[in-house]
Amino acid sequence: MTQPTPRTDTDAAASGGFLAEIKDAVTTRAAVLVLGVLALQLAFITSYIGAFHHPRPREIPLAVAAPAQPLAARTAERLAALPGKPLDPRAVADEATALARIRNREADGALIVDPARPDDRLLVASGAGASLSQALEQVIGLAEKSQGRELAVVDVAPADQGDSRGLSSFYLVVGWCVGGYLCAAILAISAGARPANVHRAVIRLGALLLYAIAAGLLGAVIAGPVLGALPGPVPALWGLGTLVVFAVGALTLALQGLAGVVGIGLAILLVVVFGNPSAGGAYPYPLLPPFWRAIGPAMPPGAGTYAARSLAYFRGNGAAGPMLVLSAWAVAGAAVTLACAVVRRGRPGAAVGSGPS
Repeated sequence: MTQPTPRTDTDAAASGGFLAEIKDAVTTRAAVLVLGVLALQLAFITSYIGAFHHPRPREIPLAVAAPAQPLAARTAERLAALPGKPLDPRAVADEATALARIRNREADGALIVDPARPDDRLLVASGAGASLSQALEQVIGLAEKSQGRELAVVDVAPADQGDSRGLSSFYLVVGWCVGGYLCAAILAISAGARPANVHRAVIRLGALLLYAIAAGLLGAVIAGPVLGALPGPVPALWGLGTLVVFAVGALTLALQGLAGVVGIGLAILLVVVFGNPSAGGAYPYPLLPPFWRAIGPAMPPGAGTYAARSLAYFRGNGAAGPMLVLSAWAVAGAAVTLACAVVRRGRPGAAVGSGPS
């Protein structure tokens, strides 16, 4: 007597036709994740093109100095009235004050008016971004020409010879951010998106801190002594890099604790999709559209880029605020990670790829 042959899953799918084969090959969970990736991709395209497709100067901080205070005030008023408000000029006492405002990162440039000469001087700082210096030169050059004046440009904080257009700080910070969320994602892949208890959450944060220390040091050494792309003290850049990596990694761990595997995508959304184009890298804040200009200083890439430029070209002036922003992300991320572990105590987290966690 012939024994019946057991039916396999493949046979069952085949007997149900092509639709059944699709359902067997692509689970509902996989389909939802693919749709999430599509949404992330479209957000990426929209954010980057939206930020970069039409850079236009908006209220660039500018100091104005002249031998007589009334002349400086009148010049500032005239520049403030330019169509589209590309400048935010402020009259200051003298050239020394104007220069100090640039070096303290309180102004992005300074116009020194000298009625005894046929030309005025524009002080710029290309270390804060070459595109910003060029925008100032273009806007003020046209304004001076309309007054029958010539313009001489002086770069008082030039970008280093190895720092093409002042972008090395931005790329360094982007690299640190990538390391932060990838390290956190790998921890999820290896042992579950959500830590099973507080001890494991502390271990993950400790591992992330060790990684951040190493990544911060190596990034600073490569950008500085190895490639000669970014001036500035290596210990200060090391500290900044450690903070950037840990802040982004802690944010990613926190989002994983809240949303499981989806948290990795949320971290990419915040850091890469919204954070990178608003970081002031290719186009500093005054050249970005209002939305990206508003969120940039509060995001890790923007805070890190601004602080890196401050350390490299402005003796650390202006770095305190961005460092506080990064510290807030780091503390909040670590706190949420630990809180999620407390709530989830005793429930093991599945590794990424093994099903919902």
